[in-house]
Amino acid sequence: MKNDATIARNATLKPIAEVAASAGIPQDAIVTYGRYKAKLSRDYIASLDSANNGKLILVTAISPTSTGEGKTLTAIGLGDGLNRNGQSAMVCLREPSLGPCFGLKGGATGGGYAQVAPADEINLHFTGDFHAVTSAHNLLAAMVDNHYYWQREDAPQGDRITFKRVLDMNDRSLRRLVTADGETGFDITPASEVMAILCLAADSADLKKRLARIAVGYRDDRAIYADAFDAIEAMAVLLKDAMQPNLVQSLENNPVLVHGGPFANIAHGCNSLIATRTALRLADYVVTEAGFGADLGAEKFFNITCRTGGMTPAVAVVVATVKALKEHGGAGDLAIEDPDAVTRGAANLRRHLANIAKFGVPSVVAINRFDADTDAEVQAVRDACHQFGVPAVECSAHHRGGEGAAELAAVVKSVADQESEEFRYLYSDDESLSVKIERIAKDIYGAGQVEYSTDAEQALQQLEAQGVHLPVCIAKTPYSFSIDAKVKGAPEGHTLKVKELTLANGAGYVVVSCGSVMRMPGLPREPAAQRMHVDSDGTIHGLS
Repeated sequence: MKNDATIARNATLKPIAEVAASAGIPQDAIVTYGRYKAKLSRDYIASLDSANNGKLILVTAISPTSTGEGKTLTAIGLGDGLNRNGQSAMVCLREPSLGPCFGLKGGATGGGYAQVAPADEINLHFTGDFHAVTSAHNLLAAMVDNHYYWQREDAPQGDRITFKRVLDMNDRSLRRLVTADGETGFDITPASEVMAILCLAADSADLKKRLARIAVGYRDDRAIYADAFDAIEAMAVLLKDAMQPNLVQSLENNPVLVHGGPFANIAHGCNSLIATRTALRLADYVVTEAGFGADLGAEKFFNITCRTGGMTPAVAVVVATVKALKEHGGAGDLAIEDPDAVTRGAANLRRHLANIAKFGVPSVVAINRFDADTDAEVQAVRDACHQFGVPAVECSAHHRGGEGAAELAAVVKSVADQESEEFRYLYSDDESLSVKIERIAKDIYGAGQVEYSTDAEQALQQLEAQGVHLPVCIAKTPYSFSIDAKVKGAPEGHTLKVKELTLANGAGYVVVSCGSVMRMPGLPREPAAQRMHVDSDGTIHGLS
């Protein structure tokens, strides 16, 4: 089979105006960025407010492994499969970050015959949204420092400025910096509160309100917020175009909205509410994706994104692979047939399915099948799902695009069309932060207890004393239910160690950092950037 880059370059793309027209979007409602990209105008988005909503389908996965599960390509393939089956469907995805693209995994636009295009442009600078978020964030940081420099009364104390700068690149040397006024550092742009605000704001007016609520530091134990620095309008200027969702297409020329890019291990991990709401008013079925496994991605999608946006998911698709389940089952050699390891590893899948059921959302398992998977191993996955009462469907979107996801699409549609249990959150708004954290720790991660560092305990007491009742956003390793990335399967009784609590007041949640999670990743031993080059004719190699 051809590699992803070759498949993408050989695909016949349609002018973006034709893709828009296929979704019922008039030409005067798009702002084109070249031939194959466009943004939807804010006036057009506002005009859709009275339209009926379609069905919302979440694609999530088991706990990720080194082999990869194919969540994005399954989401794209599912959208293509629904359209191939005659339904009106759109896919909503996050924008890739340059950090992972040049770091661990290369591109993030799907794979095989289930990709979004133009892949190289989406993976790189795209329409400039990440640059706009980075610039708006750093403008606020500079203005906070400037107020302190000029000794303004509304500035935080120098050693109590908590608002760091951001950069969209993995760079461990920037995690901790020492200045004349104390310690600071950089986070990666997908961890920026401005990115989260962009993805959770209802419109431009809401964006400004949320930006104004960002807590940037403290003076005499009094929180100082961004509205004290006359920066909000300038930040909104930088974010004006970034607020508009980006329209691209799958390799089968179906419409895809790609907008926003918060990470799921250190932020809430979902594309923008504006994009998802717009898609729901344009299509009968909308496929969206939450980052990493269901414990991080789906939990935050339900408790934060759906709560903020007033959305009700119809079904969750949980992506699993035989090889990943064998790894969770402790298989020594993943290349050797081992149905017993699949069965053992299915404990991880069942934990995720049980967690999703707690929200009243029905599930479908998508078995992302590869050529090396044996029938016995695939049957072991089916048997595990049957025991839990969840349908499991093979998906070969990687090899066959929408045709390979057509059966999955039919099953997902059938489940989405049924009247399911009432959707519910894991916790109520008025419960304390400590109760919310403990409920996620025990009910989602299987932890036996929560342990706070001294700093985290002090922050928790301070926030609860202030009456903060926001949702909580757990930041931890995505590779295990525990805080130890090496612990596979479905561990129970472990301790969730909380090292830090950060008020993301503008985003509307409290970030709970656990274990050794980093808000600025480092590059791996052999970064993906080392495999990339560009030909004299401008063709990029090694990115996909």
